[in-house]
Amino acid sequence: MVTGSSHIKCKEFSLGDGVMWHRQVDVSHPINNIISKRESRLHLLCEEERTLEVSTMSTSYLPATTDSIVQALEAKTLEGISILYRILENPSSSPESLRIKEQAITHLSELLRQENRAEELRSLLTQLRPFFSLIPKAKTAKIVRGIIDAVAKIPGTSDLQISLCKEMVEWTRAEKRTFLRQRVEARLAALLMESKEYSEALTLLSVLIKEVRRLDDKLLLVDIDLLESKLHFSLRNLPKAKAALTAARTAANAIYVPPAQQGTIDLQSGILHAEEKDYKTAYSYFFEAFEAFNALEDPRAVFSLKYMLLCKIMVSQADDVKGIISSKAGLQYVGPELDAMKAVADAHSKRSLKLFETALQNFKPQLEEDPIVHRHLSSLYDTLLEQNLCRLIEPFSRVEIDHIAELIELPTSHVEKKLSQMILDKKFAGTLDQGAGCLIIFDDPKTDAIYPSTLETITNMGKVVDSLFVRSAKVMA
Repeated sequence: MVTGSSHIKCKEFSLGDGVMWHRQVDVSHPINNIISKRESRLHLLCEEERTLEVSTMSTSYLPATTDSIVQALEAKTLEGISILYRILENPSSSPESLRIKEQAITHLSELLRQENRAEELRSLLTQLRPFFSLIPKAKTAKIVRGIIDAVAKIPGTSDLQISLCKEMVEWTRAEKRTFLRQRVEARLAALLMESKEYSEALTLLSVLIKEVRRLDDKLLLVDIDLLESKLHFSLRNLPKAKAALTAARTAANAIYVPPAQQGTIDLQSGILHAEEKDYKTAYSYFFEAFEAFNALEDPRAVFSLKYMLLCKIMVSQADDVKGIISSKAGLQYVGPELDAMKAVADAHSKRSLKLFETALQNFKPQLEEDPIVHRHLSSLYDTLLEQNLCRLIEPFSRVEIDHIAELIELPTSHVEKKLSQMILDKKFAGTLDQGAGCLIIFDDPKTDAIYPSTLETITNMGKVVDSLFVRSAKVMA
């Protein structure tokens, strides 16, 4: 707008956002005339730029097509993430668009996992809630569990996973998505158990088990019963752990159970039998679990093999360990885990307590930090100590306790206590002369065959007398 006389004019310019600029200009002056033209051009450029920004904002999303997915996959990681986000911003809700968006979510969660961006995965679940109302509940459950699994693959995210699961439980309660909530709660209970929050996990499971049993969801019931067994085992409540495992097996027998799940059941069965010192039965369960995990190339296969070797050592068959490791299946998993068990087997076969302690020091993460192996280390130590003492006293009929302690490199009081325990357990025949500080070893007494034969004869005579008594009672009647 221009106002005023023929020489002095007032020009009005728009600066955008409702802001106007007024300036008086003497148009007769050549310089002012040039400035005025440049200002007009600048005004036009600003208008064009604002128009371009508006059009860009209105088309910031990408079309939900297969070509857009391909473009994202071919681009670099960061650019691909940006493209996938723009695909999800597309407002279209046609069946084809929804299908493409599901693919975009899968690829986006994988890329974010590769970049270790756990917080973005968490915010992605929140952003997708309006989208979940447009797709079937089964697909929603698949996407939610997939994103939670992606977060779980990022190291050091235990606390984030727990808070994420709690958020999703609240959302599923509000949306009345019962089946998804039950699975997320089962996942939450497993995370709480890993974080050693046993009381909270047990409270959550006790409510969840009752609810799932009413719905008769067998597959989920197997997972929950198995989780309850692990939880009770962690709390050292073996009777309840066995009862929960039996319930899991009963539910598993009624349906088809995936091989990985069956392997998990066998692994837990082996752990419980090993805890009861039934190592032969435990070995068979560990072997079944190893075969299942090995076929699936599951990383838990190496732990099953490790526990198999532990059972062999515990039943004094340490010589079989090398053969199992050098077998075709064992060679695939050669590493620190198997090297640790091989070192323990060597110490056991040589009955060397010193080699055993060296193995514990060299393979501390594989032996002492493994909760299953750690439970058996004390009994392993006692077994090796007994075998070592037996090896040392074999040449003697009378030996000083101080000499034995010096040979085994342990305190005298410790050795004397262990020797007295072995005599009481009848590991060898002997006595302790505490006055002289000596151990007296007796020869193994020879068993006389006459006593078993006499007992057998008396037993048979008792049976004959009983038979005659029954017959006489019938005759008298």
